[in-house]
Amino acid sequence: MRLPRRKGAGFTLIEVLVALAIVTFGMAALLGTLSSAAGTTAYLQDKTLAEWIALNQVATVRLQKQAPSKGDSEGEVDYAGRKWKWSQTVADMQMIPGVLRIDVKVRPSEVVASQDNAWFASVSGVVGDAVGAPRGDMPSWNTTPALGAAAAGPQPTPPTPANPSPTGTPSITPFNPTEAPPVQQK
Repeated sequence: MRLPRRKGAGFTLIEVLVALAIVTFGMAALLGTLSSAAGTTAYLQDKTLAEWIALNQVATVRLQKQAPSKGDSEGEVDYAGRKWKWSQTVADMQMIPGVLRIDVKVRPSEVVASQDNAWFASVSGVVGDAVGAPRGDMPSWNTTPALGAAAAGPQPTPPTPANPSPTGTPSITPFNPTEAPPVQQK
């Protein structure tokens, strides 16, 4: 004898297979998103390390006692358990004599650099001895010259104790050790 079947008592095989297929596609999409996020995190970590290495290389060049030689140079460094390759270019700055521009690019050693876009980080810095000749005058910080004002005519005189600022703004007088009052000993 057969038991009578109740309507709506369960799912058919087709319904279960369709539901399983939907869950499978959802899980595959979720897994793809997680995998992409992990890859992005690793790439950003590599970019950060490359940036630190480039900044360290610029700082190393700037801290040397002698000026760096102009031209290109390359090197390799161990950092964070990996080998990294750096490429450095030192060149004159056209507008400022005595100042050299340092460009450093960094990438992991296992990455083949056939193109310029294979570098993970690029940093620029400057080094030099561009110091203005002492003239003994103080710039006037109280006025803003218009474009071309230097060629238009004479500049206002900087404020001094004898000639205070015309705007009423207090001015700063440079310290002169020969005019300083003597220190009294007790």
